[in-house]
Amino acid sequence: MGSEFESWGRVRRKPRAAADLTEFQATPSGGFLPFGNGRSYGDTCHNDQGRLLPLRPGAAISAFDPDTGLLTADAGVLLSEILAAVMPHGFFLEVTPGTAQVTLGGAIANDVHGKNHHRRGTFGRSVESFTLLGSDGVRRSCSPEANAALFNATIGGMGLTGIIEQATIRLMRVPSANVRQTAFRFAGIDGYFDAIDDIDAAHEYSVAWIDQLARGGNLGRGVLMAGDHAEDGGPAKPPSAPSLSVPFSPPVNLLNRLTLTAFNELYYGRAPKQPQTGVVAWSSYFHPLDAITGWNRLYGPRGLFQHQSVYPAETARETTVALIECAQQHGAASFLTVLKRFGDVPSPGLMSFPRPGFTLTLDFANSGERTLKMLDALDEIVIAAGGALNPYKDQRMSARMFEASFPDWRAMEAMRDPALMSDFWRRTAMALEPQSSKQAARA
Repeated sequence: MGSEFESWGRVRRKPRAAADLTEFQATPSGGFLPFGNGRSYGDTCHNDQGRLLPLRPGAAISAFDPDTGLLTADAGVLLSEILAAVMPHGFFLEVTPGTAQVTLGGAIANDVHGKNHHRRGTFGRSVESFTLLGSDGVRRSCSPEANAALFNATIGGMGLTGIIEQATIRLMRVPSANVRQTAFRFAGIDGYFDAIDDIDAAHEYSVAWIDQLARGGNLGRGVLMAGDHAEDGGPAKPPSAPSLSVPFSPPVNLLNRLTLTAFNELYYGRAPKQPQTGVVAWSSYFHPLDAITGWNRLYGPRGLFQHQSVYPAETARETTVALIECAQQHGAASFLTVLKRFGDVPSPGLMSFPRPGFTLTLDFANSGERTLKMLDALDEIVIAAGGALNPYKDQRMSARMFEASFPDWRAMEAMRDPALMSDFWRRTAMALEPQSSKQAARA
């Protein structure tokens, strides 16, 4: 049962106890936590002291209206299953994260974002309503009009306000799911920031791959990929089974400095020097790694850490450089280094991670204390820039870093269902709660 309930980072692989929803009202020691498909990288989907409530079994789509684009489904339905149902009717998700192997409930609970945040904001903006089961046995219908505070706390609330049972979301009509992509490489970080304003103004989607190992005048070089749903994209193939697989974890990290240097040189070298436009499959643009089952095993038996931060646009060039140089100084190599803009479209979520600025994502194999020290150093750069860390990509940020990222966390704690708890909330908010109580007593 242990591997079935792993998070994607695989740093901790303790077997976890599961429970049935019928048991939800009887609070065990350690509490409950809803569990989707385990694609959170860290411990927001862990509850090692309590029990998990798996939501995938039996999950189904219950309604889809091809006239309005409204879809209702159980929380355990995968985004890939939603796409398979709606693409033949000319619809697509308004916001899709980097994998379609996320459940609908997980997308809401983490208020995930995509490559079009500058246009459409977070996933929570497409949520019309949902039903939420509390440990008091009451089912509450939540929407911007009904139980609005609970609606806002649940979007981005990491599964702590209740069990999302069903949700209705709004889809967008597209000429094709496939994407007309414009791609080009840039020789250094200035090349990205000099181009991104015009790119984002002209395109629905944009994302940049960064060569984290490049130094000197090439520091921050990469490939920018902008896209729009293609008018002449033709029929899109439905989500298919992965074509490749990593069936077991190798004894060592295969995504190391040596292999990544070679990969980065090849990937950057093959990218066009000038903007090149063509139609690409939707799956390769939005979810390229979904084609490889278990790709996270390539990081070796100790798993990986992902560090995703957001920081203000005013100092984004300097902050991006500082983060890349910090990782280099610690001798670390990041496989998936992604840079993109977050726009100013507000999220309804009380604890939503995206905010105006730029977001950099770095992946590192777990090398123990050396990796943890580097991640702490990255945190300090983010704090100094006035930025924040992404909770559902994290499994080690300090309570201090959490509070700097989410200063309004107490409002979330006030909305938390008393029977629900996660390892993330336990080591961050709950570590701060006694301090808050002491300060209140002194006041």
